[in-house]
Amino acid sequence: MKASCQGNVKLKKEERKLFRKQMKASRTLLRHEGIETVSHPTQSLVVANGGLGNGVSRQQLLEVLMKCGSVAALLMPPNKPYAFVTFGSTEEALMAHTTINGFQLQTEDQAITLYLNFVEKVDCKDSACRKLPAGLRVVEEFVSSEEEQQLLSSIDWGSDMSSESAQKTLKHRRVKHYGYEFRYDNNDVDKDSPLPGGLPEICEEVLERCLEKGYVNIKPDQLTVNQYEPGQGIPPHVDTHSPFEDTIISLSLGAKTVMDFKHPDGRSVAVMLPRRSLLVMTGESRYLWTHGITPRKFDVVPASEADEPGTVSSDIGDLTINKRETRTSFTFRKVRRTPCDCAYPSVCDSQGSKNQDCAPSVPQSDGDASRLERKFVHKVYEQIADHFSNTRHSPWPKVVEFLKSLPRASVVADIGCGNGKYLGVNQELCMMGCDRSRNLVDICGERKFQAFASDALLVPLRSGICDACISIAVIHHFSTEERRLAAINELVRLLRPGGRALIYVWAMEQEYKKQKSKYLKKNKAKPEEAMPDTLQQEFSSNRTESSTVSSYEAADFKKSPSVAQNQCELRVHMNRTSFHSQDLLVPWHLKGSVEKNKSAEEALRESTDHSKAAESAPVFHRFYHVFCEGELENLCRKIENVTIYSNYYDQGNWCVIIEKCKPFCVKNV
Repeated sequence: MKASCQGNVKLKKEERKLFRKQMKASRTLLRHEGIETVSHPTQSLVVANGGLGNGVSRQQLLEVLMKCGSVAALLMPPNKPYAFVTFGSTEEALMAHTTINGFQLQTEDQAITLYLNFVEKVDCKDSACRKLPAGLRVVEEFVSSEEEQQLLSSIDWGSDMSSESAQKTLKHRRVKHYGYEFRYDNNDVDKDSPLPGGLPEICEEVLERCLEKGYVNIKPDQLTVNQYEPGQGIPPHVDTHSPFEDTIISLSLGAKTVMDFKHPDGRSVAVMLPRRSLLVMTGESRYLWTHGITPRKFDVVPASEADEPGTVSSDIGDLTINKRETRTSFTFRKVRRTPCDCAYPSVCDSQGSKNQDCAPSVPQSDGDASRLERKFVHKVYEQIADHFSNTRHSPWPKVVEFLKSLPRASVVADIGCGNGKYLGVNQELCMMGCDRSRNLVDICGERKFQAFASDALLVPLRSGICDACISIAVIHHFSTEERRLAAINELVRLLRPGGRALIYVWAMEQEYKKQKSKYLKKNKAKPEEAMPDTLQQEFSSNRTESSTVSSYEAADFKKSPSVAQNQCELRVHMNRTSFHSQDLLVPWHLKGSVEKNKSAEEALRESTDHSKAAESAPVFHRFYHVFCEGELENLCRKIENVTIYSNYYDQGNWCVIIEKCKPFCVKNV
């Protein structure tokens, strides 16, 4: 009798424990996904942890659910950790709720526990674009199984270098080049130095078939072979315009994969590349859309074979996961001999470079701004990432204070996280970071932080997912007011109602309330010593007078914030001096310094002259818009449903904490 009573007590404890976890799953779904559960039985349930995002396949989940009755519908949203199931009757749903709650399901990588809750209705929307990008085509079964094996066997990965090819082992894949070597350091080819041997002879028949079918009209003379192991991928990118002609074709051999295409306006489409298929990119899809392969071990694919070739269905009732295998791509291009004259000048390096010999100017359009930031922000940080990271160690005290003030388990995004120095300051938070620099994101990964590559204007996270965001030394890199405003708007979009964002930008006033900032005080310090994060390092060897940029000054801003900036040259700022203009270029000397008698303008010209740069330490220049007092607050006031919680000055930076208003909250003015 005593043993029986103890068993009942133990059972009740386990039931209570299961109930608590079930309720926790319910609260998590409501908080982060907006899914409301109910306590009374219905025909539909949400299965927490039973989603494609957790590595659960449709077949695995169906086998468990169908033991309880007939499944009328199973909806599995892509990349989500939950699924929705509708049974034929409420009784069957109740049986599933009773018997499957707490069930452990073994996936490919881990054992997961399923928690089920009733829902009144299933409301799942997929915003993915179904239409293929213009100019994109996927030709299935373009080569036979025999041809596939011959092509794969022709590539010798055993030697790092042969006389006829150039081989590299990159961090995320292995690469071989034939015909011409593509240089990843400058995204170009040396057109005067072809590799001996040309393209492999076995490719001739494939290329002749492409010409015959009209997929290309000029025979390619460059081949890049990429080999991807499961879990590897390639970052989103547009193939540089100037090195290659319009059409690019690519064979997928050994395994299928999903390639993600994204338009600058935010549209995205996942494209299935079946094994032995040919991908053809021309026109808009080649020049404007980015394409990439997300590094993961599973892809979300159609469960049926009836889906339209090329696209991954947006029908969440027909999605499952597919385990990746080793895939090899053969990508063929034709080296361009004349400048690119495509219809997309705003993203074309040939057309954008027509004025590259002139000093950079304050941008007059969004296209100008995008090109300026790409050259003087994005590319620079990719090149200086390791050196930059080595100078970024100590988190700023007031940023740490903000992060430690947040409730336990808060979801926090660091937008522009750099090397991730803030991602680990509070272990009780669920922190993730993103940065425009893939190399800095890789450093975060090496430090075991959760980070991904993303533009701060378009962060691939669901709206309202964050309890807090931080943006430290990021927004001052955007070169127009519209883009700076858009960056703040993106932070607000990520916040839940009541969530807060901390923003730091570099201040024009480096002397405030009769106190000089550390930036001005430490003009004799070694460059590696503590410097503002917003500066990112200047060497004191470069001490020439800088030319002013005729954008509005601090006093002018207070009088007339809307004064238009004239089209004018950006000049290089002199190290450790007060600012005389808001828009400027700040130098970074990579592991060295330039001659002391060299002017800043000469250093700028030299940084774009590869022959001279090779003779001295590389000098890179980053665009900054330094903020006047009140400017950051004025930007925030332009955003709906936002109130300024606090604002302050912190060692050469203007800082604000903004709060996203809850429903029916009156905005402060």
